[in-house]
Amino acid sequence: MPELSVRELLHEWRQLMESVIASAASAAGSSDLPHDLLEATQRQLELVQDVIERERRLQKDLTGRLVAPADAIFDLLEQTGATLRRQAEALEAAGRALEETAGLMKREAELFERTISTLRQPAELAKAAAGLRPRKGESRKPHH
Repeated sequence: MPELSVRELLHEWRQLMESVIASAASAAGSSDLPHDLLEATQRQLELVQDVIERERRLQKDLTGRLVAPADAIFDLLEQTGATLRRQAEALEAAGRALEETAGLMKREAELFERTISTLRQPAELAKAAAGLRPRKGESRKPHH
């Protein structure tokens, strides 16, 4: 059955009701009256059911359209939260890497300082044996 507009449905329903009333009025002696009345009532029920189904579809569509922006906002917020979490994890990893790099550089500096101190010792011993003064800025405290 083709989908009728609401006005067409109401017009058809009105015509059916008028037909039911006319059938009931001319019921005197008509043997087809119960059958005609039953058909008209069934058609009326079909039309009312069609109107109700259309109203439900319209309500569902309208509700979907009304909540769609809110759903989109929540989706964006969820994505933003996930992005922030990934950024925080990346910053944590970068922080650990920087800390590890700083520790390595510190150990390298200590090794470098010890190496210089170790390499300088023979020259300083020779200077001291010759009676020369220690180099300016030279620390007399022992290195690690």
